[in-house]
Amino acid sequence: MSAIKKNVSVGNRVASAEVASHDSTTAPRSAGRRKIVQTAGAAGLMSLVSPLVRQAAWAQGSDAPEKKEVRIGFIPLTDCASVVMASVLKLDEKYGIKIVPSKESSWASVRDKLVNGELDAAHVLYGLVYGVHLGIGGPKKDMAVLMTLNNNGQAITISNQLKDKGAVDGASLAALMKKEKREYTFAQTFPTGTHAMWLYYWLAAHGVNPMADAKVITVPPPQMVANMRVGNMDGYCVGEPWNARAIFDKIGFTATTTQDIWLDHPEKVLGTTDEFTKKYPNTARAMVAAILEASRFIDQEVDKKKTATILADKAYVNTAVEVIEDRWEGKYDNGIGKKWSDANAMKFHKDGATNYPYLSDGMWFLTQHKRWGLLKEHPDYLAVAKAINKTDIYKKAAAAAKVNVPKNDMRSAKLVDGVVWDGSNPKAYADGFKIKV
Repeated sequence: MSAIKKNVSVGNRVASAEVASHDSTTAPRSAGRRKIVQTAGAAGLMSLVSPLVRQAAWAQGSDAPEKKEVRIGFIPLTDCASVVMASVLKLDEKYGIKIVPSKESSWASVRDKLVNGELDAAHVLYGLVYGVHLGIGGPKKDMAVLMTLNNNGQAITISNQLKDKGAVDGASLAALMKKEKREYTFAQTFPTGTHAMWLYYWLAAHGVNPMADAKVITVPPPQMVANMRVGNMDGYCVGEPWNARAIFDKIGFTATTTQDIWLDHPEKVLGTTDEFTKKYPNTARAMVAAILEASRFIDQEVDKKKTATILADKAYVNTAVEVIEDRWEGKYDNGIGKKWSDANAMKFHKDGATNYPYLSDGMWFLTQHKRWGLLKEHPDYLAVAKAINKTDIYKKAAAAAKVNVPKNDMRSAKLVDGVVWDGSNPKAYADGFKIKV
C-alpha cells in the first residue's frame, strides 16, 4: 500500500461529546476577551503593554494596512499562543489592524479555508503549507510562510497497553513490533505536516519503516485522546496539551519529545496564500509585527500561568489549565516515572531566532516529503523555499517591532539519528536515508 493510501482520516470516529466541544468557532473579540482577561487576572498583562497600545498606530500613509481586520485561524494547541496573545493584549492595534482569532476543527479545515479565502492567515503546520503549494496536500495553491511561530514542544505518545508489554521508548517499541507481529497503528495530524514527519523520522531512527511496518492514520489534534481511549491507535504525534492530556487521563505516556528528535526544530508557522501577500503586503507585515511582539512577551513572561490560563479557556484550547501549565513552563513528567525540567521546551521568540523563516527549514520538509514518497521527483528545493518563505516581509516587520534578524537564511542541526541537516545538498540528504520509500 502506498504512503498516501495509508493516511486514513478517522476524525469523526470519536464520542460525540468530545467532538462537540471542539467545533469550529470564532473567538469573540469583545465580550469573550473581557471574560478571558478577567478569568486570567490579565489586567497585570495589559499594564505591561498599555504604553505600546497608547502609541499612535505605526501604519500611516503608504504603510497603512490595506485590510484593517484579519481573520487568523488556529487549532486548539498551546502553540497558538502568540496569535491569541497578539489579540488579547491588543498588540495588533499598534500596527493598525484587528486580529480576529478563528478556532478551527482540523488542519484540513484550516487548509481549505486558507485556499478559498475564508481565513486571511493561520497558525498552521509548516509542512502543510509546503504540501499545498506543491499540490500534494490537497488543492494546489501558491502559498506563503510569513514567520515561524514556535520551536519544539510536541511529543509522541504511546498507549499504556504497549507500555505494559515493555515498549517504553523507541528501541523497546521497535523490539516489541518485531517480536509481536500485528498491524500497529500510529496517528499524525496531516499527511505532509510536522507531526507526520516527526513520527516517521523517530520510527525510522529506531529501525521501523512507518510505511511498511505500520499503519498511519490522520486524526485532528483535539481528537487524539478520544481515539486512543477507544483503541483506534497504538501511538500518536501531536502538539500540547494533547500529550499531557493522555497522561492526565491515564491512557498513554510520552515516549519522546520532539526537541529530542531535533533540538529547536521549526513547528507552526503563520501561513497564508501568496495571493494575500501580493494584494495586502502592508497587512501581512502588520500581522507579523504584532505577533512578533506577542512572541517576545510570552518568552519574557515571568508568571507563565497567566498566559496558560488564557489558553485553557473554552474559546481557545478548552481544557483544564492543569493540563497545560506544567509543560508550558518546561516541567515534564513522562507518565511512567521520569520527571525533568526542560530548558528546551516550547519556544516562541528566543530574541527573534525562533521566528525567522529560514529557507533551510522549509527545504527540510521537502526532503522528507521526497523520502516518504509524497513527492515522486526531487523539486528545486531552494527555489521552492524562496517562493514560499517571505523573508522580505519578515525583515520589514522585524524592523518595525525592533526584533533581531539572523544573518543567514540557512541553519544546521544534528537530528536524533546523528545525521546533520544544513540545507547544502538537499537531494543527497533525501536520498541518503537507509529507511525510505
